[in-house]
Amino acid sequence: GNWIDRIVCQKSTDGGVTWSEGTYIGLNGEKAQDKHWAVVDRSTNAIYVTWTQFDVYGSSSSEHKSDILFSKSYDGGLTWSTPVRINEVSGDCIDSDNTTEGASPAVGPDGEIYVAWMGPQGLVLDRSTDEGESWLEHDILIDDLPGGWDFTVPGISRSNGFPVLRCDLSGGIHHGTLYLNWSDQRNGEDDTDVWLVKSVDGGFSWSEKVRVNDDEPGKHQFFTWMEIDQESGDLWFVFYDRRNYADNFTDVYMALSQDGGATFANFKISETPFEPWSTIFFGDYNNLSVHKGIVRPVWTRLAGGSLSVWTAIVDVHAVGEPDREAIPFELEQNFPNPFDQTTWFKYKLRRAEVISLRVYDITGRPVATLIKNREKEAGRHVAHFDPGEYRLPSGIYYFSLETKTQVVRRKMVFQ
Repeated sequence: GNWIDRIVCQKSTDGGVTWSEGTYIGLNGEKAQDKHWAVVDRSTNAIYVTWTQFDVYGSSSSEHKSDILFSKSYDGGLTWSTPVRINEVSGDCIDSDNTTEGASPAVGPDGEIYVAWMGPQGLVLDRSTDEGESWLEHDILIDDLPGGWDFTVPGISRSNGFPVLRCDLSGGIHHGTLYLNWSDQRNGEDDTDVWLVKSVDGGFSWSEKVRVNDDEPGKHQFFTWMEIDQESGDLWFVFYDRRNYADNFTDVYMALSQDGGATFANFKISETPFEPWSTIFFGDYNNLSVHKGIVRPVWTRLAGGSLSVWTAIVDVHAVGEPDREAIPFELEQNFPNPFDQTTWFKYKLRRAEVISLRVYDITGRPVATLIKNREKEAGRHVAHFDPGEYRLPSGIYYFSLETKTQVVRRKMVFQ
């Protein structure tokens, strides 16, 4: 069969240590199933999934179509409903501007389901008020996407401007507002920008788009992602940014809006730039998790032909204060890992900090304290760890660097 012939769902009940064998959605002969995203209705725990089905991926035949499918689960992903098509207009299978792709689902305050995607019409939205049993007869056009969603960014193997759709469920002044974020090249092939629109009437009408990146025109900002802190209603964005360079060197930036998308504070979170090579597949997305002021962006870095995945500990109190760093410290993966005798922890402080360095077992119980509430100078530090000193058995452990405001943990394996 096709190597992407179904959408697989696996879950973990022990913090990611073990995973279920998984269930699947969308198996339909040789047709390809791709670009899937899920959302959970927090009031019912229903899971809603949307994705693209290609009759024949990459085909230029007019007989082969791409469509947006929807499925749901009411039992934690054990079983799934029969997928249904929700798009009004099918796309082609070329995997470009006239292909229906990038479906992003969101749940509203009354359980309504919204899905936005890109395709031959541009940027469109569909909605359901009966848990996905029925959908609008005609999709809602949000933007005609000048320049399309499939564009070129130098040094990147392929680029897209796929949308991210979210709904404010914070209970604040913007409760129920839909926000839609994407990137495109409407201002020219040398000027990729990040955009935001919003709707206060359930997606039927939309605001004028606003530009999220606050630099001068003529640079590339791409692969955007957005999340809402559902405690405060704050909007957070992460994207690649070349505002500081005249070549392909690339930083990672974030943006924050605390006024419903009217204004944005932009700040850099990557420590050093990287220069990607278009001959190496880079991927299609960044991502971001935000909850009660805890902000965790995730991005890919391609430097020297090597791919790596990064995150940052974002000091939310530093946003908008140019004299303070957004990342107060960094904690590297221990080396060696796995290890059978001893290992080393390396970390970097951007400023003097009172820190603790601890080891926890798989249940979250502290089993070793290497540093406890001691002030350390700014700079790089190394700590040595010998499990034998604490009479620890082999197994999975977590080491944690902690300050008064931030905690970062990494997993290690003692054999």
